[in-house]
Amino acid sequence: MKFIPVCRLEDLPSQGGKLVEIEGLEIALFRVGEAVFALDNTCTHAGGPLAEGEVEGEEVICPWHEARFHLRTGEATTPPAFEGVQTYPVRVNNGQVELGIPE
Repeated sequence: MKFIPVCRLEDLPSQGGKLVEIEGLEIALFRVGEAVFALDNTCTHAGGPLAEGEVEGEEVICPWHEARFHLRTGEATTPPAFEGVQTYPVRVNNGQVELGIPE
């Protein structure tokens, strides 16, 4: 696993998402309090952009059809999505958000 800097912590909205593209992947980053979560940007139901979704607690709501995904696990928690999304490890190092990508 290698960690790649993707943005500053201060660049993440306090209750929303940010899309980053790294090594051919579209990954949605979310900040909830001081915790940062990363998951695939594409909803498994119809391909909606999760980075544009609303955050409620530790879930993101897909803006297209309101499927919900748990930010920590990627699990689909409500229909119409039944398959979860990939999550990625995140760490914050001196205010820099670093994303863990398999080598």
